[in-house]
Amino acid sequence: MPDNPNGNITLAYTVDGIATISFYHPAQNSLPAALLDLLTAKINQAGENDQTRIIILKSEGDRTFCSGASFDELLQIKDKEAGAVFFAGFARVINAIRKSPKIVIARVQGKSVGGGVGLAAAADYCFATEAAAIKLSELAIGIGPFVISPAVIRKIGLPAFSQLTIRAVDFQTAQWAKEKGLYNEVYGTIADMDTALNELTQKLASYHPEALNGLKQILWEGTHDWDELLDERAAISGELVLSEFTQQALQRFLGKK
Repeated sequence: MPDNPNGNITLAYTVDGIATISFYHPAQNSLPAALLDLLTAKINQAGENDQTRIIILKSEGDRTFCSGASFDELLQIKDKEAGAVFFAGFARVINAIRKSPKIVIARVQGKSVGGGVGLAAAADYCFATEAAAIKLSELAIGIGPFVISPAVIRKIGLPAFSQLTIRAVDFQTAQWAKEKGLYNEVYGTIADMDTALNELTQKLASYHPEALNGLKQILWEGTHDWDELLDERAAISGELVLSEFTQQALQRFLGKK
């Protein structure tokens, strides 16, 4: 695993056109603004490469897939404009996946919180392990999953999204996430998941690229307004994060108060 206090993003290709984008951060694979920007850039880079057939999105390590936004950075936000810019980072990642001409497959090896759930929801297909429980904890810190909600609702529907959001401190199991439609396949071990993932991506990489691109467009029908919609949602979150309630909640979560 990379030993980098600031985290990193890597992009690697196989000879058969499978592009693997990996992200890492020592704080449970959280995503500060700099990594969100890099992640967006790598998704765009892989999608624009004519040799790319399939994109795999994964995180490093064998525990948490993604713990969402960086709480340290959230505490540093001092005005609503800066808040909107920060949350727009998640919006750009989701929209990059949406607009990519290539099918994006997520590999979720462990728990996901907040924005991490949004990443899994934005993928076109999702592999997970039994350890990949999910939680939307935003209400508990005084904000809400506004930026990621269109992607999550699109996958699991409004009733399941309501349960996930309102039970903000409770993890839902990987099997629950599969039943609701977030995960397509769930495996007992990372090794079994990777075997199945490799088999599927190899098959997909051999299919007609234009057929895959046509499928991608169908999968995302009705989302043409998401550039504006997610930016609007980012502005809502960016304002709420300034509240005294949220600042105190963040400090408690970080053990600073």
